[in-house]
Amino acid sequence: MSKIQHSSSSKSNSSFDELRWVTQIRRTLEEELEDDSEIPVCIFNVPKILMASDPDSYTPQEVAIGPYHYWRPELYEMERNKLAAAKRTQKHLQNHKFQDLVQQLTKHEHRIRSCYHKYLDFSGETLAWMMAIDASFLLEFLQVYAAKEGKVLNRLSSRMSHLVDCTGRKSAHNAILRDMVMLENQIPLFVLRKMLEFRFSSLVAADDMLFSMLSGLSQELSPFKMVDIPITTPVSDCAHLLDFLYGMITPNIESQPEEVIDIEEGCQGGGEGTDKGDKDSSFGNSNSVKQLLDTVWKILTKLNKLPIHLLKRVLFSRPIKVILKLPWTILSNFPGFRMLKTPIQMFFSQDKEDVKPEDENENHNNNNNKPPLIEEITIPSVTDLSKSGVNFVPTTGNLSTITFDPKTVTFHLPTVSLDVNTEAVLRNLVAYEASNASGPLVFTRYTELMNGIIDTEDDVKLLRERGVILNRLKSDEEVANLWNGMSKSIRLTKVPFLDKVIEDVNRYHNGRWRVKFGKFMKLYVFGSWQLLTLLAAVLMLLLMGLQAFCSVYTSVQSSGVTCERERHNSEDRVVQPERESPTMPVI
Repeated sequence: MSKIQHSSSSKSNSSFDELRWVTQIRRTLEEELEDDSEIPVCIFNVPKILMASDPDSYTPQEVAIGPYHYWRPELYEMERNKLAAAKRTQKHLQNHKFQDLVQQLTKHEHRIRSCYHKYLDFSGETLAWMMAIDASFLLEFLQVYAAKEGKVLNRLSSRMSHLVDCTGRKSAHNAILRDMVMLENQIPLFVLRKMLEFRFSSLVAADDMLFSMLSGLSQELSPFKMVDIPITTPVSDCAHLLDFLYGMITPNIESQPEEVIDIEEGCQGGGEGTDKGDKDSSFGNSNSVKQLLDTVWKILTKLNKLPIHLLKRVLFSRPIKVILKLPWTILSNFPGFRMLKTPIQMFFSQDKEDVKPEDENENHNNNNNKPPLIEEITIPSVTDLSKSGVNFVPTTGNLSTITFDPKTVTFHLPTVSLDVNTEAVLRNLVAYEASNASGPLVFTRYTELMNGIIDTEDDVKLLRERGVILNRLKSDEEVANLWNGMSKSIRLTKVPFLDKVIEDVNRYHNGRWRVKFGKFMKLYVFGSWQLLTLLAAVLMLLLMGLQAFCSVYTSVQSSGVTCERERHNSEDRVVQPERESPTMPVI
């Protein structure tokens, strides 16, 4: 029996090489004992919940960069272009061979493996050759963006002209760009530095060239068109290309100042901004009148400061509050008025959040430090906010420029440019932030904010007319579908400045009387059968009382008329004199 079990187990494990596994484990342990420095994982697998939402945005379609998708048969066609790039790299090496470059990368095998979250089941030599060939192709593709700044690595081959396009109009060029920003399609950035170090005299020159390549690529792929925003993170501190792009978009939330773009008269949909500019220009020279009014107002406030203060103390004192609340407290305890207590408080409150059930008020302090629920990330759509008087103004900068000014009712949003590559960029940035960030998911919360305010193509149209969205897709409907499709997230965290913006917008919108009345009718009239039943019962009682009153009033009135007639008849019989019988004349 034991022999049968041994034979069956050997057959089931025939594909497993025990000797190779033991050798690999021993070598890995020895390497880790030799190098005690901790290398954080930076290249992750896309979370399953995100991969299931849109697999094409996370899976390379043209070229495999790195080991995760290297053996896919549908990507073999690009291997000849990668080998051609490796041959051209070998020609430009001055006193070295390509084999020397591979050997140099073999010395960093442990460091390369540590960057990947997934276990790489192949030898160190295979990994080094893979890194060298992919890095050669990547550098040759990136030199297009370095050439725009006047820095040329080597002449671009004509065989790559069908893939690389300086104008970015070819479909193959955009497809490779989308593959290069995918989370699972990355190689460590220090590999590119090692490759360039063989080409240049010093590491400083190599970093300068690599920085120009990555900054040009980031300017091309970044959805936010930032103006003169310096990149403070050096190339040596970046993990890979996607990490460099993420650091460019969200480098430091508190350091970037806000710059508001004024909508010019010729811009589409700039009617409101033009009217406001005309008013400012017409009254801009009246500084003396403004100063006079400010001075008069300060004098009046000083004169009335003491009476107003005393009046406030009297009105908001505890006895006055008790006297004012006593009738309402008595009425609210009646069964009929008890159901009307909550809707009336909601209708006359400043915000919907001011009126909460008692159990929620008790647990409110305990939930301050907990992650927010999905229901709490709610905000009205652009159309609803525009109807409430909110004006959308574009800004140039990163996510730190998102603000809401309640005084001017202005919602500042960064200008976002959407093209065929944007969806893949946004999705992979969200996936990388969810996998790598230990703090708040700032970029993810921004996508949730845009998903909240954009529901239909009308919302996109309003933002496009205000200059917040630069649409390079086919229609506004595609933009709406893009933002609405990015609703999946790994975890929800609190981002203080974005949460404050959402809270201020909701407070202003919910404080409008038109919005209050609409919510009151929808929640407590059309959506409350109890209130409708109460109103129907009250109406029925009123009708029944009216019917009883009418019947009693009619009977009383008819009986009174009858008595009046009988009285008149009796009086006529008593008062009327007897008629004398006519006498016959005497003949």
